[in-house]
Amino acid sequence: MIAIVASIVSMGVTAGAATTRPSLVVGIVVEGLNEDYIELLKNRFGPGGFRLLMERGALLQNVEYGQGIDPTAATAMVMTGTTPSVSGITGATVYDIDTKRTMPIMMGTPGSAYRGVNTTESYSPDALLVSTISDEVRISDEGLGYVYAIAPDAQTAILLASHAGNSGVWINDIDGKWSTTSFYTATPKAVSKRNYAMPLSMRLDTLTWRPSLPLEQYADLPEHRKLYPFTNRFSHNERDRYRMFKASATVNTEVTDLAIEYLTSTTMGQRGVTDMLNLGYTVTPYPYSRDADNRIDTQDAYIKLDASLRRLFEAINAGPGLDNTLIFVAGIPSAPSAKRDDPRWNIPHGEFSPRKAISLLNMYLIATYGNGEWVNGYHARHFFLNDKLIKERNVDLEAIRGVAASFIGRMSGISRVYTIDDIIAGRIDDADRSLRRNTSLAHAGDIVVTIAPGWEVVEDDSVIDNNGGGQVSRLGSRSCPVYVMGPDVKPVVINTPVDACILAPTIARILRIRSPNAAAMSPLRLQ
Repeated sequence: MIAIVASIVSMGVTAGAATTRPSLVVGIVVEGLNEDYIELLKNRFGPGGFRLLMERGALLQNVEYGQGIDPTAATAMVMTGTTPSVSGITGATVYDIDTKRTMPIMMGTPGSAYRGVNTTESYSPDALLVSTISDEVRISDEGLGYVYAIAPDAQTAILLASHAGNSGVWINDIDGKWSTTSFYTATPKAVSKRNYAMPLSMRLDTLTWRPSLPLEQYADLPEHRKLYPFTNRFSHNERDRYRMFKASATVNTEVTDLAIEYLTSTTMGQRGVTDMLNLGYTVTPYPYSRDADNRIDTQDAYIKLDASLRRLFEAINAGPGLDNTLIFVAGIPSAPSAKRDDPRWNIPHGEFSPRKAISLLNMYLIATYGNGEWVNGYHARHFFLNDKLIKERNVDLEAIRGVAASFIGRMSGISRVYTIDDIIAGRIDDADRSLRRNTSLAHAGDIVVTIAPGWEVVEDDSVIDNNGGGQVSRLGSRSCPVYVMGPDVKPVVINTPVDACILAPTIARILRIRSPNAAAMSPLRLQ
């Protein structure tokens, strides 16, 4: 190991090669993490956070997730080491053809065997079809190790805790309590203590998000942006105050506070087995900002996250020690933007309405095949046909898919269109090469479209919380940085693009345990 800054040495970090596997694993996913911002702000970071990761850790600069990946699907890729087509987690929501409604992919149906704890919503990892690195850590010590997860979002928390985890907790949108599901039966007492002794509902009015630094210290700002600081409040008058808080940089402090309580109250990493603590953070541009130029907000999110990482690493070092801990910090793509470019810039754009598209397609199919409701619905670029009616009328399914796809392909705002048969057979343009691996047949529609760049999808029920807007199409693969720091991990920079599915087997190799059961890629050698 190389020498580190004096302030970290004062934490008591020791040198020397590891003779046993790490006693603690800390897995962190950060929505929206961008290495360009880290590089831009590195001189503004304090010692012990991102600087420690840069000095002691291996950096994978370009970890690729492919097209059409949202934070939920990306988190599943990190944890499982496989693609959405295999893991079953294709995105935050899925379409229910019976109710014609969208629902969170990990939410149980009415009558589910699991109930919410401190929430009326019922979640479980049932939709996750394969094992994760969290599962394998717990299995490796016959269930003696702890596996805990903390995240603002329910589905992130459950993916991080997975099937075999002891507990996964999140902040619910109604009263701000830390919540979980009865699927998990060993939630630390720190959660109930925080809910009742210092509930978020009693503190949220005071948790105003303001700049951490004088405005002149933020990087690459025009002069006019240095005059007006931002202020983001979560007032009790705001209907969505908890959702707003969960989308802000201030939520990272809340997650870190609870994580430190876990470390100090459960003796994690000090029990002769390997424990795992997984956390969800965000630095994504704040969707509720009143200012279209959010450069200061976003930079401040990184500065606040750096402070949270520093506190977390100090707590780890005071417990099991950093030399006994494997830490990975994985950036995941943020959710698609709901903000279109200002019309004054004259960027070509338009609006695509799935409801109008469904109506037009259904009229066309009526003219071709007779009266009936031929189109069931639309969700996240997928059109669903009415399979029941198609069977009743004895219509060839592949043929009607082709007819529907041909019609949809002539609509304004559609750049490419495929039937599910095309995707299965691999009849896909090179630009959409990741579509097959990111499509799960269990959740796929009959026709899949690519929205033209710059076009906004409006009236889309698949967007659960979009702050009043649609989603603006931007094509291209999505990549983020990943840091890995631990015993014997070499401080190297790997700038060659790597698949996100490589992370789970790489972590498993460092821990000397088996990879998740669907992780097919060979691990990187970071030691």
